[in-house]
Amino acid sequence: MNQPDPGTLYAAHLAVLKQRADEALARGGFDHLVVPSGTLHYQLFDDRDYPYAVNPQFKAWLPLTQVPNSWLVYSPGQRPQVIFHQPFDYWHVVPAAPSGWWVEHFDIHITRNPEQALALLPRNAPRCAVLGEAQSALGDYVPNNPAAVVDYLEYHRAFKTPYELALMRRAQHLAVRGHRAAEAAFRDGRDEFAIHMAYCSAVGQDANDLPYGNIVALNEHGAVLHYTQLDRTPASPPRSFLIDAGASAAGYASDITRSYAAESDSEFQALIDAVDLAQVAMGQGVRAGVDYKQLHVQAHLSLMAILKDFGVLKVSPEAALASGVSAAFFPHGLGHLIGLQVHDVAGFAASDRGGRIERPAGHPYLRMTRVLEPGMVVTIEPGVYFIDMLLDEVRKNGHADSVDWARVAHFKPYGGIRIEDEVVCTEGESENLTRPAFAAAEEEANDLKFVAH
Repeated sequence: MNQPDPGTLYAAHLAVLKQRADEALARGGFDHLVVPSGTLHYQLFDDRDYPYAVNPQFKAWLPLTQVPNSWLVYSPGQRPQVIFHQPFDYWHVVPAAPSGWWVEHFDIHITRNPEQALALLPRNAPRCAVLGEAQSALGDYVPNNPAAVVDYLEYHRAFKTPYELALMRRAQHLAVRGHRAAEAAFRDGRDEFAIHMAYCSAVGQDANDLPYGNIVALNEHGAVLHYTQLDRTPASPPRSFLIDAGASAAGYASDITRSYAAESDSEFQALIDAVDLAQVAMGQGVRAGVDYKQLHVQAHLSLMAILKDFGVLKVSPEAALASGVSAAFFPHGLGHLIGLQVHDVAGFAASDRGGRIERPAGHPYLRMTRVLEPGMVVTIEPGVYFIDMLLDEVRKNGHADSVDWARVAHFKPYGGIRIEDEVVCTEGESENLTRPAFAAAEEEANDLKFVAH
């Protein structure tokens, strides 16, 4: 599948970032934007460092994710600068010399130790908006993260440039390789750890590269929303498989979830199919001007209608929503913004001047409350789960008669179902980034089978 080359789109992306920075600095009353890439963090009472995580404000400008102690400097009207830390070090791999589509757009300065950056940063530290963690402080350049600057930049990060969308599509295709390998490992009877390793091998990324820890859950483990235990013993018998896993492309994340039944003719597979159809419809509801909060509430009604059809609920979807019973089966939010971070920033932002749009009552885990606008990318991840802790609350709260407990017992050994795609809000119909990646992988596999025969 032909995808746009991010390099051809980068100059336009950089122009957008400069415009945003100009406005953000003007609002905050600063002359310079200074962004440290971040530093290594060490474990308490040990000399081991945690996996390095680059400052998202830094990788918004640059496709660099493994350059600690580096800095971005931008002053309106001037060429942006990169202070690129390339230490003398024979203990670790040193970052390669700057190269790629971005270098022609920056003045690049190489430093051999972190302190050398001091002579290259703007002269007047108080006139700098320094965006980063406290540990990145260097001399007088202490991260101040001024609200006026951060609020503006984070709010507008929700609107993806074509360059960003190209990298997010690349991240989709990488993750789909892993998802297909993971499903094959599940079908082969492998344990959770082995399935996880098959995923990482297919993607070519491990825990230091992936945007979040893989959720690989067999059978009842699918009822743990963030299950990351990774059993080393095969499930006996294997009944179901839920995988929530993504990939990274130059700092941009994908976040995909799929659910499978071991037996294709089982009732659980039929339940998966029903949730899958509903999920596609929810994704098609991503339109400019639509309140994401309302999409979330509608998702509750759609999922409860499915559970009513399958005999799990005895009451109407509306009654299940009003009583809180629906939250026992669908306890998380419909999704979130995604981009440089898996749970990208400003999902609750009222405007680029700050403020917060609160979650609707009774939905404490929704991560997105904004009205959808063109350029936003959101996840759509409805789920249905059979979680003892939450179902016990239904019994205690006087709503036991709303549920057919025999049907719950039938489905509980399968854990749960979650299906997640990434969807772009456009001026017209939404664009699903995830399903075309699966379709392309399937087509490629079929072509290879044809050639082999």
